[in-house]
Amino acid sequence: MRSLIRPAIVLFAFFTVLTGFLYPLAVTAIAQGVFGHAAGGSLVFRDGKPIGSSLIGQQFRDPKYFWSRPSATTPQPYDGTASTGSNLGPLNPALIEGIEGRIRALHTADPGNEAPIPVDLVTASASGLDPEESLAAAYYQAPRVARVRGLPVLAVRRLIGEHAQGRWLGLLGEPRVNVLGLNLALDGLASGAGGR
Repeated sequence: MRSLIRPAIVLFAFFTVLTGFLYPLAVTAIAQGVFGHAAGGSLVFRDGKPIGSSLIGQQFRDPKYFWSRPSATTPQPYDGTASTGSNLGPLNPALIEGIEGRIRALHTADPGNEAPIPVDLVTASASGLDPEESLAAAYYQAPRVARVRGLPVLAVRRLIGEHAQGRWLGLLGEPRVNVLGLNLALDGLASGAGGR
């Protein structure tokens, strides 16, 4: 019996050190060295302070900013610890009420905009954390943002085009724009713009 206990303890200690300490340290070191920005959370800074991540959406409510795709996470939107979709079916009254409420909010913020509302402005994604939205969603909001900020619509549309990201490898996904990055660029374009 003793001849079995000692090797078991030695192997337990060895694999604890190997898989519990050495492997995580090696992976962390490689990640920091090769993918430093991503391994650090892809944080976005303003004036030396972190204000968000380029990988997790944020809620923008002020009409002078582009609004993000809705989040289904609870108890607060864009909660990285609660990544999930709503899992509500297309006939669920709660889903329909949520979409109708978002449509009303968009019309209230920009009553003159009669363009069709892109679906990603009123529906949450499967993760509930999308930091990006379709170009159609950004262009839909351009007149409101330009009007509230006193900017030419063409300047705002140009800014969207400058921050547009294409399909991954030219094949996968849809053209999109990172909302936080776009709003930060918008603040840079429109001097004197305040908070969210």
